[in-house]
Amino acid sequence: KSGRSRSCGCHKNDYNRTHGGKGTKLYEVWRSMRYRCENQSNQAYQMYGARGIRVCDEWHDFAVFREWALANGYAQGMSIDRIDVNGNYEPKNCRWTDAKTQMNNRRNTPHYEHNGKSMTISEWSQKTGIPRSTILNRLKRGWNFEKAVTEQIKAS
Repeated sequence: KSGRSRSCGCHKNDYNRTHGGKGTKLYEVWRSMRYRCENQSNQAYQMYGARGIRVCDEWHDFAVFREWALANGYAQGMSIDRIDVNGNYEPKNCRWTDAKTQMNNRRNTPHYEHNGKSMTISEWSQKTGIPRSTILNRLKRGWNFEKAVTEQIKAS
């Protein structure tokens, strides 16, 4: 009525036709990944973009990112994880994982070496069958790591 609008309302049907992803969980993963690497006002920027972590050029197109994600294991409940935590978001350095795998792949999660393998306490617990809390308590009591992950729990 005022003459400012150029549409009768039918343009709302064009909304989201570019790639069809806006409003989906995968679109939010993509958007969040880009914001934490590229938007200096994002609260996570200091841990990503400020450290030099970038999103590869091809993934600036959501359709390309979606195609990669669907071909490489994306499913509801999974999150994108960088294999090298200091590397960029790019196909060869990313995977879809659950929260447990992602927690073991954080920069501040300590890794312990034994028999040439380096893993987190949670991973050692899963491998040995010794509860994580038992390994932690043994280390707090001054046990060396090898003994903490090899000595089985005595039956009472």
